[in-house]
Amino acid sequence: MKDRFDGLVEQLLAGNIFLEEAIEVLEKNMIQRALERHAGNQSATSKQLGIHRNTLQRKMVEYGLVNGRGRTRRKPVTRAGRPRKPKAGAA
Repeated sequence: MKDRFDGLVEQLLAGNIFLEEAIEVLEKNMIQRALERHAGNQSATSKQLGIHRNTLQRKMVEYGLVNGRGRTRRKPVTRAGRPRKPKAGAA
């Protein structure tokens, strides 16, 4: 495994790839493959990658790996300003 990684490093250096670009390519591919492996389950993906789920979500947006819903689901908005109905049998 180390030999393969060393070979990859040599290819990147020979191709004049900047470190920042190499990190982005590696990070994006690892996130993408982990998401596929876990069928889109972000909690399982973040655990496998050893990062917080919020960090995973931020990187997904950064790399354009967001699913069709756009962002992650949020809690429904509460009914602000609507009076509650009185409970049946209350005096």
